[in-house]
Amino acid sequence: MKKNNSEKDNNRPVSANYIVQGIGNYMRKNYPFLIMFFAGLLAVSALNFLKISTAETIANFSIGDFEIGQIADRTIIADRSLPPDNIDPITVTKGEKIIKKGFPITEEGFSKLKKMSASPLYIDYRAFANSELYLLLLSIMWYLLFTFISVNRRLLFKEPLLQVIFFLAVFAVTAFCGKLSIFSSPYSICIAIPSALFIMIVTILYGNLSALLLSIVMSMGVLCATNWQVPTFLMTLASSLTAAAIVRKIERRLDLVFAGLMIAAFNIVYVVLFSVVFNETFEELPKLIIGLAINGFLSGILTLGFLTPLEIMLNTASVFRLMDLSDTNTPIFKQMQIQTNGTYNHSMMVAQLAEAGCREIGANALLARVGAYYHDIGKMDQSEYFVENQVNGMENKHNDLNPNLSASVIKSHVRKGVEKARQLHLPQAVIDIIAEHHGNSIITYFYNMAKEKDPSLDEDDFRYPGNPPFTKESAVVMLADTVEAACHTLENPTSPRLDKFITILINQKVDSKQLDNCELTFRDISRIKAAFVNLLTGYYHNRIKYQNQQDPDEAPAKKEEIAAEAQKEAEKPEKTEKAPAKTASRTAAKTVKEKK
Repeated sequence: MKKNNSEKDNNRPVSANYIVQGIGNYMRKNYPFLIMFFAGLLAVSALNFLKISTAETIANFSIGDFEIGQIADRTIIADRSLPPDNIDPITVTKGEKIIKKGFPITEEGFSKLKKMSASPLYIDYRAFANSELYLLLLSIMWYLLFTFISVNRRLLFKEPLLQVIFFLAVFAVTAFCGKLSIFSSPYSICIAIPSALFIMIVTILYGNLSALLLSIVMSMGVLCATNWQVPTFLMTLASSLTAAAIVRKIERRLDLVFAGLMIAAFNIVYVVLFSVVFNETFEELPKLIIGLAINGFLSGILTLGFLTPLEIMLNTASVFRLMDLSDTNTPIFKQMQIQTNGTYNHSMMVAQLAEAGCREIGANALLARVGAYYHDIGKMDQSEYFVENQVNGMENKHNDLNPNLSASVIKSHVRKGVEKARQLHLPQAVIDIIAEHHGNSIITYFYNMAKEKDPSLDEDDFRYPGNPPFTKESAVVMLADTVEAACHTLENPTSPRLDKFITILINQKVDSKQLDNCELTFRDISRIKAAFVNLLTGYYHNRIKYQNQQDPDEAPAKKEEIAAEAQKEAEKPEKTEKAPAKTASRTAAKTVKEKK
């Protein structure tokens, strides 16, 4: 027994140290998000305190919930003294029982309740504590959802920061506009809430999942800011989800105007439905319809205005930004066509393959296409060292280099590509594709060449400096790059041969653990391979040979022979003149014989 107890005592510090070490590692890795979490919580707490301190509530109840003669369901004691003033001559003494549970509320007690609720010196700490506890739980829920749900891309600090700013803006607008008489009803306050605007921006910049999380958290924040008005919560949630659904597939900036009109129409439908469900009167319905329609339409217009500066500030891979980057008439692509024409054509083909593969598996095809356009821009500085840019007759630069130096030159194009991408201010998602399109795979050609000379060399010296792809789009670009380059070496590229060859290439990537970090499944890989085979079969299709088609290798020789014969004839004029006569006589004799 003593031995077992001693073992348990020895294990306790180990397990405690392991937990402490794990917490320390997590905090070191995620400290920016943790700092932002606490900063956001403090900011919303300050707004909540300001809301409660300016609200006319007593013990978490509005003053309108109390009436003279009503039997009190609780005892309320004044927590501070309030002297009389010119507006209200009533005096409140600290510790005084304003109303008593089980007794009717007197006129004097009601007057003191009104003085307490209207006084800036009185703060309803019970209401503040309830709201604060709710906001704390909401913040924890947001943090857990946002950090532990996979969004299939790298989570940058700017994204949750933008969501916190939007949440604080909606909470502040809802809390303080609700104090105005024009926005006193649960439906009229929805006119001032810019939830649809913020959700449209987040959807375009960061996608549907981020917009869905923000819609839920933002609506629950509105529920607290409106003192638990359920219709306002439902209207905000419905409008937010509708905005996310409408803009998730738009591809032109002008479509945001039509998106605003559609959100306006849906807002009108929602307010009518909720008015019927909650048995509201229809007296304010015309005003609500006009106000909510303006809110929806302005959301689309303001999104169009705010989107461009936000894209530049946040450097996100939004659909509009990617469409701009896919324009091949930009200076970088013109320069690539001149300096590295082979790399340019290779990149265009890789882009077609990557886009087709991503469409088959439901990934971001536009991001893959743009990433493929830029994935080899690092080759522009030393283009002659890459085989696709070595035209016929050009001496291979690697003939004068040892394999180690050649591998260093090849590896450097990834680092230079990332540097150029940052100079061009490309989105981080595109930079990740450039950095990961070779993963940490081995440069096999030069590694095998060097291994023949030195079998003891380290293969890590011949690895690319990147990491294996983390996203589906990056993985598809890697596969497309490998397949496009290798298929040029395949003789007689028929569909069955391409299928077998591409299968071998993809299996090599799987065996070398280049696809372990991304979320590609075997089903996805099968669909990607089928898309590659279909596209490359069309690219390498056969053509019919025409009857009088000449072999280009033989045609120049015939022309040279004809020119040489013509020069000889010119040097012998007499023979040249007699030759036609003899030919004419022979032709005439032959014609006579045929007539006979």
